[in-house]
Amino acid sequence: MDLVTSSSPETSTTQGVRGTSVEADLGWALGVVFRRYAKQSALALEGVPGGPRGYQVLATAYAEGPKRQLDLAAQLEIDRTVMTYLLDDLEKAGLVQRQPDPADRRARLIVATPKGVEQLCDLERRLRAAEDEVMGGLDDGERMVFRLLLQRVARQADAVDPVANACTLAEHGELDG
Repeated sequence: MDLVTSSSPETSTTQGVRGTSVEADLGWALGVVFRRYAKQSALALEGVPGGPRGYQVLATAYAEGPKRQLDLAAQLEIDRTVMTYLLDDLEKAGLVQRQPDPADRRARLIVATPKGVEQLCDLERRLRAAEDEVMGGLDDGERMVFRLLLQRVARQADAVDPVANACTLAEHGELDG
């Protein structure tokens, strides 16, 4: 039987078995950090219609300007039926508006409202605080290096095994740890 071990130098021998402490395991570390970030960001986004998806819609509508509903759904990889319900909730909360598209009167443009922009600023402050809590053990320089290295690893991993649609992965149980 082959043992799967990390390439970490932190190994020990116990009764002839060479292994790695769980704390040195990449999977363990990624899982712990992700779980903590997911919990903290969920708290930061509490009360936002649609949670993280609602935040993404609001942030994209503000940062990129008015977008057609279907284009926004495609960009964010949200099923168009789900997007309709999500926009209904965001609109009821006064965070976005659907406006007629001057280029195609059948289409609607999604626009962040002034209340939505105010909410977005608050959400971004709360998300920064969540990130600060998760990465509190690192100074600013270490955070920057960590972020750059993680982005490089993520781009490489995505190039080898791209995530086409997170909803599809969730439906097939591929996101279950």
